[in-house]
Amino acid sequence: MVTDPIADYLTRMRNAIMAKHRVVEIPASNLKKEITKILFEKGYILNYKFDEEAKPQTIKIALKYHPVTKMSAITTLTRVSSPGLRRYVGVEKMPRVLNGLGIAIVSTSKGLMTDKEARSLNVGGEVLCYIS
Repeated sequence: MVTDPIADYLTRMRNAIMAKHRVVEIPASNLKKEITKILFEKGYILNYKFDEEAKPQTIKIALKYHPVTKMSAITTLTRVSSPGLRRYVGVEKMPRVLNGLGIAIVSTSKGLMTDKEARSLNVGGEVLCYIS
């Protein structure tokens, strides 16, 4: 049993990127589905598919690489808040990842969103991870 499913999600993605895999398969949950949707909207992954027919539901994610240099679109995946130490921030202390080039995924009272969206809606929340 995994005690921190978000850290497991990020680690599976990180390992697949380091091994230059095209597709990574991750056990699904509603939170992981929302994180995947954000990554797709922001252009960090090529595509995704939620496989509800599989007994443990899974998410298949097609990773994005540069066609010439074979570098991944995702360079770093960092878990910020953990089950042992939650990191909550207000809108005035909302972090900027790489001075706006990366994103921070924040869990707010209005759902999961990026740091820019949280700033525009004037809400704070728990900072789940940084992606750049």
